[in-house]
Amino acid sequence: MRDNQGSNTMRDATFSRRDMLWAGGALTVGAAFAEPLKAAAAEPSGAGPEPTSWVDSAMPEVTHRMIETNGIRLHVAEQGEGPLVILCHGFPECWYSWRHQLGALAKAGFRAVAPDLRGYGRSDRPEEVEKYTILDDIGDIVGLVDALGAKRAVIAGHDIGAAIAWQTALLRPDIFRAVIALSPPFRSRGFGDSGPPTTLMPRTENAVFYQLFLQNPAAEAGLGRDLRLTFRYQFYTLSGDRPPSADVGGLPPGMMPRKGGFMTDPPSLPAWVTESDIDVYVKEYARSGFLGPLAWWRNIDRGWELMAPFAGAAVTVPALYMAGDRDFVATVFSQDIAKQSALVPKLRPPIMLPGCGHWTQQERAPEVSAAMIDFLRQL
Repeated sequence: MRDNQGSNTMRDATFSRRDMLWAGGALTVGAAFAEPLKAAAAEPSGAGPEPTSWVDSAMPEVTHRMIETNGIRLHVAEQGEGPLVILCHGFPECWYSWRHQLGALAKAGFRAVAPDLRGYGRSDRPEEVEKYTILDDIGDIVGLVDALGAKRAVIAGHDIGAAIAWQTALLRPDIFRAVIALSPPFRSRGFGDSGPPTTLMPRTENAVFYQLFLQNPAAEAGLGRDLRLTFRYQFYTLSGDRPPSADVGGLPPGMMPRKGGFMTDPPSLPAWVTESDIDVYVKEYARSGFLGPLAWWRNIDRGWELMAPFAGAAVTVPALYMAGDRDFVATVFSQDIAKQSALVPKLRPPIMLPGCGHWTQQERAPEVSAAMIDFLRQL
């Protein structure tokens, strides 16, 4: 990717393992950017059995379908015709987080498909927590390509969707001809090589690292108690609009009170997210709950174990990496970003978006869409 007014500039930083963990911050929901779209919750109309496909009047250019793959049904939102691009959302987002890229990619001549990952939105929600490992998600996406009638695809992802995209491209380069990752860089075994992830996470008498908190049953109740507060708080807190001095109850970044109660309503929403956008997320999570989304975090160590055969393996397909320069993930893993080309030999120069926080494709929708299209056209 060509340099754009210095946006590829990386900042060197050295972190201890504990510093990196504390700097992590809580991964949560995404939002909108650019000209506000009318919110669409992908709700089919009419009574009776749920349809297998439908169009929402708020976004009539997007088709919604239920697709069978890997033994479950995934809900997908689809727009455009041409080479297939699959867009994997993060935690706890849904297909809607890619609404701007669906239209941009379709206009550029691509077939953009944004699924709800297993456990999210209208997709199936297996009851067994152990059915939410990274390999389960990879299997869903591999099967989705075939179910869509395609042979090859490009996979893109944000947040945990990026982790899934990286490892999917690693394991199945015969199907996925390129990968686009937003926020997390490529890491061997999906979670790094240092050891079982949860054994590296800090904890004190009164607070725990956020990923440990998310494994606690109390997290499900806490996040679901007031959905509007949950999403307003997370949209704001991890965005580039958050003041540098803001924190969670005076705790180090990434640490959360064991008893919860850390969320406060922000004074206002960032300009790139509207109340109607939040309406969509509230509606989707009122339907699905947090059991499936939180199950990913409850499988971190197991996912790390399952990926052991692929330690040190390289991603051999062309790759594009983007992140905001105010994204805590980019700060925490700055050294991984700098060295990831050793295991991703066809990686384009990273694109760092000035002033952008964690919600990359929503905070900077036009820039992200343009960079994706430029990359795709060069394949």
